[in-house]
Amino acid sequence: MLAVGFHLSAQTLPTPPQTTEAVANSAVQKGNWLVGAKVGSIGQNFKSNTFTLDIQPRAGYFISDNAAIGAEVQLGLQLYDDGQTFSYGLAPFVRYYFPEGAAPTHRWFGEARVGFAGSSLEDSDDDSAISALYGVSAGYAHFVARNVALEATLDLTRSHADINVGNSGNTGLSLGLAFQIYLPSRANR
Repeated sequence: MLAVGFHLSAQTLPTPPQTTEAVANSAVQKGNWLVGAKVGSIGQNFKSNTFTLDIQPRAGYFISDNAAIGAEVQLGLQLYDDGQTFSYGLAPFVRYYFPEGAAPTHRWFGEARVGFAGSSLEDSDDDSAISALYGVSAGYAHFVARNVALEATLDLTRSHADINVGNSGNTGLSLGLAFQIYLPSRANR
C-alpha cells in the first residue's frame, strides 16, 4: 500500500522596511537634541571635469517644544582640472517646527542662519577670506524611525565670501537633503 501525504504550512512574508513612524510630536520636545547633516550638493560635471561635494553637519538643542537653536558647520570641496577649492563656514541657526499642518509622521519647519563663510579661492586682490553669511530655509521632516528623520529643504543663502568686497554679494537658492537624529532628553524618555 502506498501512502502519499501533503504537508501545508503557513508561510510568513518578510516584513517590509520601516518607512514611517508616528513620533513627530515627541521628537521636537523641550530638552531634546538634534544631530545630523545636510548634503547641499554632490555632483560631477563631465564637460568641465569638475566634482563638487558640500555637506553641513549640525547639532541643536530644543529650548522649548517646537523650537531649537544650534550651529551648522559648512564644508565644501570642488575639484577641477586646474586645482581645487575648499570652502568653510559656521552658522548658528534657529529652527521652528510648525504645529499647524503637523501629522504624527511629519512636520514642516522654518529656519534662519547667520554666520560666516569663506574659501581658498583667490580670484582677485580684493577677495574677502571670511564674509558674513545669511540664510533662511523652509523644510519638511519625515520620521522614518523613532528618532530619525529624512528632511528636504529649500534654502536661500546670501554671502559676500570670495568675491570683490565692493560687489553686492552672492545670493543663491538651493535644495537640500538631510538626515537628522532626534535624541530625547532623560525627562522625555
